Amino acid sequence: MINLKLQQMKNIKISILLVCIVVAISSCNDEWKDELYTHYVSFKAPVNSQGVTDIYVRYNGENVSTYLLPLIVSGTTTNPHNLNVKVGLDVDSLATLNYERFQNRTELYFVPLTASYYEIPSYNVTIPAGSRQGLLPINFTFGDIDMFHKWVLPLTIVDDDEANYQPHPRKHYRKAMLRVIPFNDYSGVYQTTAIRIYFAGTTTNALVINTRTTYVVDENTVFFYAGITDEDYVNRDVYKILMTFNDDGTLNIRAENENINFKLLSTPTYTVEESMDELLPYLMHRYITVNLSYSYDDITSVPDHPISYEVMGSMISERKINTQIPDEDQAIEW
Repeated sequence: MINLKLQQMKNIKISILLVCIVVAISSCNDEWKDELYTHYVSFKAPVNSQGVTDIYVRYNGENVSTYLLPLIVSGTTTNPHNLNVKVGLDVDSLATLNYERFQNRTELYFVPLTASYYEIPSYNVTIPAGSRQGLLPINFTFGDIDMFHKWVLPLTIVDDDEANYQPHPRKHYRKAMLRVIPFNDYSGVYQTTAIRIYFAGTTTNALVINTRTTYVVDENTVFFYAGITDEDYVNRDVYKILMTFNDDGTLNIRAENENINFKLLSTPTYTVEESMDELLPYLMHRYITVNLSYSYDDITSVPDHPISYEVMGSMISERKINTQIPDEDQAIEW
């Protein structure tokens, strides 16, 4: 009799447990039918270590190059409404970023992109019902842009009490600090560990800079900073070296400032090689090797006492290009 009662109690407990499990599963299923988060609107513009988003746009001189900036809607359910999102410039946030990052070193500040270099046809972006993304077209015309300046186009999603959207509350989501970097076939980061920098008249105790970034001047010309000049150097604009790539494999190289006494010590040349990746057959490697030697004077480190340097060796750039992606700026793995 006692065993029978124990068995009945055990069966009742099992039944109660099964009911609880069914209810829990049902509740979980119902929970996923509801929105778990708010449908916030944000830019798809992840920031780098400097607090900006690098965007690479093909340099086309006076012709237009268009960049499409995505706006996305967060949430676990489909966006049910047509959202008309308003975008605006946000120079104040850029000024705050500059001061927080660089304090009083104003020569390192990001500079608001001059209006003559871009056009935004409409500051309203429509994200259709049922979609999670809209695109903001930005038309760039770079022309004679000077990449000595660190150009940034600062954008924000505008608050509008009458609109049916909510900007994301986090600043890095609702704002886009676009560091605009035009590129041509030869610009970008070069490995320069094979470049040796000597005090003039010596061949020992060479100085080495690991990398050197080249910036667009025109379709076939880039500039870089001479010798030991660092990207954060106060007077770096004094040491701009312009390098034009000719079709025959030769280079025309000159200094923008004649006061640094820039001289070529040999005929500079370059080569371009392309090869497909052995493991990823869609990935192409494009290597540019530049061979050069030159001398110049450092005229700012010690006022009235120039320091002469000789620079020689080769620097190499590699671009990884995904041949399956038709958009050039997206195909290159920056």
